[in-house]
Amino acid sequence: MRKSVSFPYFRNYCLSQNVYSVIVTINLDDTYNAEAASLDRNVSVMTFLSPQRNGIPVMIQVQIQPHPDEHLPSVYNLAMGPLDEDGEIDDHARLKHANSDKFFSTIILFCVAFLDEYPDLIIGLDGSDDLRATLYHSMITSNRQHLSEYFVCVGVDWYVKLLRNREEIERKPNGDPYFKPRPEPFDFTRTRSDLYRYYLLQPAP
Repeated sequence: MRKSVSFPYFRNYCLSQNVYSVIVTINLDDTYNAEAASLDRNVSVMTFLSPQRNGIPVMIQVQIQPHPDEHLPSVYNLAMGPLDEDGEIDDHARLKHANSDKFFSTIILFCVAFLDEYPDLIIGLDGSDDLRATLYHSMITSNRQHLSEYFVCVGVDWYVKLLRNREEIERKPNGDPYFKPRPEPFDFTRTRSDLYRYYLLQPAP
């Protein structure tokens, strides 16, 4: 059993929230109780109540499911947030958690549990916009030592192949550029002006 770890994590949760630069401390010994949780290779789900500053708790769903890219066959994408009226996770919801430390600790603990159950799989964090990429990049670079106890961190960029004639690029049948992911050992010297597009958390050996 791996010991509990505390490490700083930024409070920035999603694009539509007010952005704070306050550091949040993750403590895996201080998490919310799961209302429901299931670990499955098709989709893993956990729900928990996160009290808000207005005193009203919000049900949060954390979901880990296969990434759709055929070039990332062992990667499972992490999503979190309240459910919208269609039953989908709304990761752009405006939330003001009463205890951000405990909120993020609960999610990280579920990630650890998932990788303990499925050590052959990888959790992916989508840095599809600058705010999220900065969040994940800062978390990994500033907490390298702590994270290494639980995860091996990998950065992913998407590239398109330049064909041998050096004039054309590889394209899909519909003519769109054929971008493919290229994972690499996390480069801790990268700056915020050169962020990865996607971040992977592999289970530590």
